[in-house]
Amino acid sequence: MKPTLLVLAAGMGSRYGSLKQIDPVGPSGETIIDYSIYDAIRAGFGKVVFIIRKSFEQDFKELFINKLQPFIPVEYVFQEIDKVPAGVEISPERSKPWGTAHAILMAKDAINEPFAVINGDDFYGAGAFQTMANYLYALTDQQQTQYALVGYQVGNTISEHGTVSRGICLADENELLVSVTERTNIQYTRGGIAYQDSEGAFVFLKPETLVSMNFWGFTPEYFKQTEPMFSAFVKANTASLKAEFYIPSAIDSLINSSSASVRVLRSNARWFGVTYIEDKPVVIEKLAQLIKTGVYPAKLWK
Repeated sequence: MKPTLLVLAAGMGSRYGSLKQIDPVGPSGETIIDYSIYDAIRAGFGKVVFIIRKSFEQDFKELFINKLQPFIPVEYVFQEIDKVPAGVEISPERSKPWGTAHAILMAKDAINEPFAVINGDDFYGAGAFQTMANYLYALTDQQQTQYALVGYQVGNTISEHGTVSRGICLADENELLVSVTERTNIQYTRGGIAYQDSEGAFVFLKPETLVSMNFWGFTPEYFKQTEPMFSAFVKANTASLKAEFYIPSAIDSLINSSSASVRVLRSNARWFGVTYIEDKPVVIEKLAQLIKTGVYPAKLWK
């Protein structure tokens, strides 16, 4: 059974200033999502599922559905604030979605096979998709809670135009994930790459520090394991306007309870993406270089 690619595309891109998931960066109007899907098809993925917001459904349909259907089946599901367990009342003032782990749960009725999860605004590289596909294809019936993560070096994942958030990963000698801790405000400083702790002090990271870019590999067992977690989370945060249920938090709970393991698939690729509007020219130039060297055609969807 071919794995599915699940694309997290519900974020509105507040730091970027527009709906960055559909902003063209390729020479024929391609978005970063187009390049990810192209790489996924080449790697052997059999379906794409988008997680979006209802408010921009029409934009997504016009840009992706008809274009991609000749090449791979496409579905989409919605992440909305009110998609919470029955009987839970949330603050009417809340406008922020419930986070990446909640987003994945929105796809539980659309996916019945092993699947990979990616961000819609990050470029991961063709090799990462092939590595993940190989892992998912090889899973047996006895390995349905043996998940995977493509790990990147933090020095290859920093924007030159502002801070970023990354999951700082710790792996054991067998390349199994021990923990992943979400860190915000990671940036270049005069002293090197660092993030700010709760006291505002800089904590420095080695460039080769392993980080998560939200490129995960799961099976449908993940839905069963994390649904109760989200129910408990949202019931504990009904009055909150900003609390979010993140993938790293769910993964840490599964690892600590020995309910699942996560294999780290290391990548030396250099990430690029559109966290900030100033990132766009850099993305365009890097894609142009990859096209020039033959990694991608000038027009993806001929």
